[in-house]
Amino acid sequence: MKSFLFTLAALSLTALSCLSAADKKIIVMIAGKPSHGPGQHEHNAGILLLKKCLEQGAGNQVDVRAHLNGGWPAAEELAQAATVVIYSDGGPRHPALEGDRLQQLDKEMKRGCGFATLHYAVEPTIALGGKEFIDWMGGCFEVNWSVNPHWDASFSEFPEHPISSGVKPFGSNDEWYFYMRFRKGMERVTPILSAVAPESTMDRPDGDHSGNPTVRESVKNKEKQHVAWAAERDGSGRGFGFTGGHYHQGWSNNEQRKLVLNAILWTAHGDVPAQGVESTVTEADMTANLDLKPGQGLPEKVKKAK
Repeated sequence: MKSFLFTLAALSLTALSCLSAADKKIIVMIAGKPSHGPGQHEHNAGILLLKKCLEQGAGNQVDVRAHLNGGWPAAEELAQAATVVIYSDGGPRHPALEGDRLQQLDKEMKRGCGFATLHYAVEPTIALGGKEFIDWMGGCFEVNWSVNPHWDASFSEFPEHPISSGVKPFGSNDEWYFYMRFRKGMERVTPILSAVAPESTMDRPDGDHSGNPTVRESVKNKEKQHVAWAAERDGSGRGFGFTGGHYHQGWSNNEQRKLVLNAILWTAHGDVPAQGVESTVTEADMTANLDLKPGQGLPEKVKKAK
């Protein structure tokens, strides 16, 4: 009898374990191919670090799948995804713009799949992806409208939103893109990180990524520029855009990392803890999986990341 009860209990635990695994949100993370110098646009290392941190702080909720070097998930995996996260180069090199991938993503977005892009991946092209990205995540970088300067941004106020959970004021120097092309009237779009950009961000001449009369006027008037935002769409889908992430070192900032982890979990319809998704990173974590870039060693700021 005891043996029977033991077996029954073991089977019950196995069933509960299987149920728990089946209930986890599948998060599909896509890292673009290597680009830029050491410590910059470290898509592979960044995705693997965020994966590790998600599993550390929300492992009971998520099943994270990472695709590196521009690899693309199979249709079967996309069909199961609760959210898709892309950290890659953008414009014509954006991995989502190859072949029929926009159509693949659109199919999943229509069923309510989440969508999040980090840094350059917030930029599709006007002809390909612009309309879709604005629909899926509320806004995107648009050439001859948005700009990509490097500057020190400080974030001291956050909206009442799950993505802000547990995040304390922080700042960092990054290539914080701003003046996105958002939905008309910011419909169902919530700015998450906003700051007044210094006049130095307009030092460059007008160009497709550097400036135009409209953005110059906005900066002159000291309007707050939104560099991260959340959006909701019909069919329960959620989106998130984050324009920082040029420097790999930025992921060592506990507040920046927590905000992005919160956002990924939120787009997947996970439960963001009141204190946010907690994680810790070590120096070894920060130097792991960095791309090997010909003729260059790792910069000191990456070697000494805390």
